[in-house]
Amino acid sequence: MQFWQALAFTEADQLVEVAKTCEAVGFDGVLLGDHILHFERRDPAYPYSADGQPPFSAETDWPDCWSVIGMLGAVTQRLRFLTFVYVLPLRHPIEVAKATATAATFCEGRVCLGAGAGWMHEEFDVLGVDFHTRGKRFDESIAVLRKLWTGETVEHHGRFFDFPRVQMRPVPRQPIPLYIGGATPAALRRAARLGDGWLSPGQTLEQALETLARLRQLRTEVGRGQDRFETIMVLNGPPQLDSLKRLQDAGVDGVVHYAFTHGIGPHSTFAQKRAYVEGYADTIIAKLKR
Repeated sequence: MQFWQALAFTEADQLVEVAKTCEAVGFDGVLLGDHILHFERRDPAYPYSADGQPPFSAETDWPDCWSVIGMLGAVTQRLRFLTFVYVLPLRHPIEVAKATATAATFCEGRVCLGAGAGWMHEEFDVLGVDFHTRGKRFDESIAVLRKLWTGETVEHHGRFFDFPRVQMRPVPRQPIPLYIGGATPAALRRAARLGDGWLSPGQTLEQALETLARLRQLRTEVGRGQDRFETIMVLNGPPQLDSLKRLQDAGVDGVVHYAFTHGIGPHSTFAQKRAYVEGYADTIIAKLKR
């Protein structure tokens, strides 16, 4: 089983030391969050809270994922990097293909793209992107990414994106894994059809096991039941060894340790964060790592 530390909401000036610590204590990878802007006025549309409000504020740092990954890749040796989740349909896929391929090249294949459809329509509005067609744009963007990542001469003529025969370099030495985030029916169907894996939002153990069964069913229905497919899970509440062991036995590939804001509060020192990940490594990773 893989162990991932969520770095969303982490103070920007602590990211380097936190990542180095995560690698040192045994984490396999870290997760980077994604938003472009904070809106003073915003619809309460966050899908994973009762009141529709997200777990961040105007003071939360949201550095660009790919800039951070490039920086952290230079100070680590084996740590993997996964966006959790990057709002893919908000961007043009050619630009995303360039950023991800470059990051994967300089990080020697330690980069994974975790992508979601997005929930904050205000970000789409200010960038002039239609929020209501984001699902179809998402699917087409995946096709564009996979073409450009080959480094071969390719072309694309779709509903949202159109370009003649082109090549993109550098070429990643190995395919960039693309994981689909979200627990809506549409997200699960997209993961089953198009993803190399699935990223869960926070779920109970029972919900997580039910979702795993549903994903297996969906993948079988689309003829992908035997393909390699990874699942990375976030369980609600403090980490419980027995619950994580049940996920491991059920075939889950990775689990996520909560962001620091959820575990030790919205503001913490590096020393507090270091103690937090060291405690998880001692009580969880050391007992479940295979």
